[in-house]
Amino acid sequence: MTGRLRRWIPAIGVFLTFIAVWEGLVRVFDIRNFILPAPSGILGAFPGAWPEVWPASIGTFLSALGGLTLGTVLGILAAAGAARWPMVREGAMPLAITANSTPIIVLAPVANAWFGLLSPWSTIVVVAVLVFFPIMINMVRGLLSTSASELELMASYAATRKTMLWKLQLPGALPYMFSALKVAAALSLIGAIVKEYFGGSQQRLGQYLTLKAGNFQFEEVWTAILLASAFGIGLYLLITLIERRYMGWHVSVRAAKV
Repeated sequence: MTGRLRRWIPAIGVFLTFIAVWEGLVRVFDIRNFILPAPSGILGAFPGAWPEVWPASIGTFLSALGGLTLGTVLGILAAAGAARWPMVREGAMPLAITANSTPIIVLAPVANAWFGLLSPWSTIVVVAVLVFFPIMINMVRGLLSTSASELELMASYAATRKTMLWKLQLPGALPYMFSALKVAAALSLIGAIVKEYFGGSQQRLGQYLTLKAGNFQFEEVWTAILLASAFGIGLYLLITLIERRYMGWHVSVRAAKV
């Protein structure tokens, strides 16, 4: 048995125990379906719900992924400017921290008015705004984590600011960026679903959840919850794989492989 497989055994054991306890509690205490359906009931609802919940999950995931990509690119560009010019940083960082505390429910109606209820851009923009600030703030910290002695050494070899950015500061900021991306991945799906509660295509998870909950079809609601969780976990694992691919030199990645 490989070391990597051995590390997965405790997680699998805890998961199976959790499912068994969940099923047992529902049956023993006769918990009503609208409070908490049994795992067996949720699993049994999947075949009937699949034609609706799968396209809705794909639509929401693509909107979340689009917003995550847009917010990440803009956040990195803004961080590069803030790290390069102190005046920009002093003006932008307090604004970024303040805007980061803005509730998403405030943004959803505005995005619907700007882009239209059925346009995917209304969701993409809300998600982009949601992930922009964590990415920017972490990237600024990462870019500024380079020590003065390292910058002086590069300058002594006649390195330009562009070279310092690409060869020294950006590699040093990668751990900060990937940490922010892992948080932003979860935020992107949460943001997309919450935004869809305020209007959007019927082929989206937010509207699907609203419809099924309104019809007291709570097992179908949980199929959507589980699929959203699966997409979130998958996105997190994808970011982790990319991190290990491009940060094999970093001590945190080397330690994880041991």
